[in-house]
Amino acid sequence: QLQASGGGSVQTGDLLRLSCAASDPRFGDYAVGWFRQAPGKEREGVACISPGGSVTYYRSSVEGRFSVSMDRAKSAVYLQMNSLKPEDTALYYCAADRRPKRYSNFNNPNLYYYWGQGTEVTVSS
Repeated sequence: QLQASGGGSVQTGDLLRLSCAASDPRFGDYAVGWFRQAPGKEREGVACISPGGSVTYYRSSVEGRFSVSMDRAKSAVYLQMNSLKPEDTALYYCAADRRPKRYSNFNNPNLYYYWGQGTEVTVSS
């Protein structure tokens, strides 16, 4: 079971840190992805961290602003979002899967088995 939290309403340029907590103590063995879905748009992959946390992937529009990290001891994955923009406004989800991902497929939601509920992020200009 995954629990995403940390969303909120902020201004352009502000920061937020989203958390994804799992009940499985082996959470660090999963690939964990962050996805977002804006109203009227398809769900899109934002970032992914590999099992063990050694490799990360980002969609180009967030590269350099967002950072994904893992705390294996806490069975948690974080998405640090800096320099937020109005186009980052969406419902953010975390997802996990035992299979490692590649840059070519980390943003495919069909490749993640476990999903948490979303946490809302609103960025106003």
